[in-house]
Amino acid sequence: MNNYFNEASLNDLKRGYIVPDNSTDMICLICGEKYEKDIIYTMNDRMLLGQKAIIEHVKSAHNSTFNFLINLEKKHTGISESQKDMLIKFYNLANDTDIAKELGVSKSTVRNYRFRLREKAKQAKVFLALMELLESRVEDDEKLIDYHKEATMVDDRYVITEAEYKKTIEKYFSSDGSLRSIPRKQKRKLIVLREIASSFETNKTYDEKEVNEKLEKFNEDYVSLRRYLIEYQFLKRENDGSKYWVTL
Repeated sequence: MNNYFNEASLNDLKRGYIVPDNSTDMICLICGEKYEKDIIYTMNDRMLLGQKAIIEHVKSAHNSTFNFLINLEKKHTGISESQKDMLIKFYNLANDTDIAKELGVSKSTVRNYRFRLREKAKQAKVFLALMELLESRVEDDEKLIDYHKEATMVDDRYVITEAEYKKTIEKYFSSDGSLRSIPRKQKRKLIVLREIASSFETNKTYDEKEVNEKLEKFNEDYVSLRRYLIEYQFLKRENDGSKYWVTL
C-alpha cells in the first residue's frame, strides 16, 4: 500500500491501480509500480499496452486485489476476524451450499450472513457519502493529515491538521531545508519525521550510506534521525541493514 491509497476511489481499489489527475501514469496501489498508458510492455512473453499491462501486473504479481484488501490490518478494513473468514469463503467458494457444508450449518444461515454483509455494504456507502459531504465543508487548514500505512499505536499524536503541520514545518525547518533541531514533543516529532520521509522516493530501496547522506543534509545528527524514522515506522529495512525503504 502506497501514498496514493487514500486518494483512491472505490473503483480504483477494486481494480488495484490509480491514474493520478493530469498524469499519463497508472500506479499500482499495492506496490507502487508505474505504467504509462501509451507504452508497450513485454509481460509473460506478451506485448501489452499500458492499461492491459498494469491489469496483468496486478493479477500476476499480487494474485488479486481481494487478497490484498482482505489481508490489510483491521485499522484499515474495520472488519472482524469472523467477518474476514466469511468474506474469504464467499469469495473462494461463492456457492452457499458448499459453504454451509464446510461450516456444518444450514444454507439459510449462510444466506442470512450474506444478507447482513450486503446491508453493511449499503450502510458503508451512505457513511462514505456523509463523510465526503462533511469534508467538503471543512476549511483546508482544519483538514486532517493521513497517517502513514505502517503507523502503530495510532492515537492523539496522529490527529494533525494541515495548519498544525505547516506551522511545525516553519518552526523547525530553515529556508534552506535543514532541520534546526529534533523536536521533543511526540506530535511535532511525527510531523518532522513525515516531512523528512517524504524526501525519499517511494518504491525505491536505499543502502545505509545513501540513507545517511540524505539525512545528514537535514541535520548532522543523522544517526538519531535514522533511528526515529525506523522507530516510528516511516522507514523499514532488511534485518541485515542492507536495504532501506520508506512506507509513505
